[in-house]
Amino acid sequence: MAGCCTQSEYGRLFNRRVAAKDGQRYRKRGITGTARTLAVLAGDVRGASVLDIGGGVGAIELELLGAGAERATSVELSGAYETEAGKLLAERGIAGRVDRRVGDFVADGESIDRHDVVVLHRVVCCYPDVDALVGEAADHAQRLLLLTYPQDRPLIRAGVRVVNLFLRLSRCGFRTYAHRVETIVAVAAEHGLTLETRERAGFLWESAALSRAGS
Repeated sequence: MAGCCTQSEYGRLFNRRVAAKDGQRYRKRGITGTARTLAVLAGDVRGASVLDIGGGVGAIELELLGAGAERATSVELSGAYETEAGKLLAERGIAGRVDRRVGDFVADGESIDRHDVVVLHRVVCCYPDVDALVGEAADHAQRLLLLTYPQDRPLIRAGVRVVNLFLRLSRCGFRTYAHRVETIVAVAAEHGLTLETRERAGFLWESAALSRAGS
């Protein structure tokens, strides 16, 4: 779900360009910023399974596989990332350890197995129904749910409204959302997860780790 989520030709071209740049950036620098934060919050992933929702070219799952995770599943709304993701997997010789799927995770959730670690990096802000997305992600997390989302600030919510107005006037089908953090945590709690950590990065982003008791 990284980049523009529209399925128009413009959206597909935009996402392919984003995918190529993301791949080049990962080759040069690895993961940085809030992506790195989530990888650290994942802790010891040796032998674990990872479900990366909306992960674009799959940088976080690649990092966790490199840290010892056994296998990963990627569910990405846009198919424009698949070519670049495939190249990265082939370069590392781990294509057989990753199942990449194109589709809406919430709609396709029943066909996806539960995983030890579930990752939603900057995805919550791309999905209108936070209850459905976080609830489905929590149900799939056997041990840990990792998220990055916009900080819960009035100025950020105002900024989101301005961005969406611009997108509407531009006739772009994509919208962005600043969901309440208390709602995200409450939905996850309803599905058996407990908030462990929240970390802010600058003014905009916040990352969180929620765990399942007894895991």
